[in-house]
Amino acid sequence: MVQLHQIKPKIKRKTKKIIGRGGKRGTYSGRGIKGQKARAGRKMRPELRDIIKKLPKKRGYRFPAIREKSTIVNLGVIEKKFKENEQITPQTLLAKGFIKKIGGKMPKVKLLAGGEISKKLLAAECQISKRAKEKIEKAGGKYVE
Repeated sequence: MVQLHQIKPKIKRKTKKIIGRGGKRGTYSGRGIKGQKARAGRKMRPELRDIIKKLPKKRGYRFPAIREKSTIVNLGVIEKKFKENEQITPQTLLAKGFIKKIGGKMPKVKLLAGGEISKKLLAAECQISKRAKEKIEKAGGKYVE
């Protein structure tokens, strides 16, 4: 009859490699010299976690809202290609080549007071600066919202 103390495993048990205690691997045993990485029981913080923790917690913290920027057209340029009593709209500006469609869409247009204007023009469906509005009205034109 076989007794407990007589039982032997078929495969020998592998001994865990203990490093950093002299022997075949040299004095530092592949751990380098000193520092946190050379110590026993080292606990390094995961780098990815640190990156995530540095990011702002709430939305909209660092970056401005993405808004459509309006295409700018100066009055001095309009003076050259528009005739008396003509209407300034995004459609007429597109037809005369002042603006281009962005992604197949009609862009927002803002009229600025750059240059002089002497013709009587009617501005509509555009954003307009105060000075540009004053110049159009001074020339006898009108701005319709």
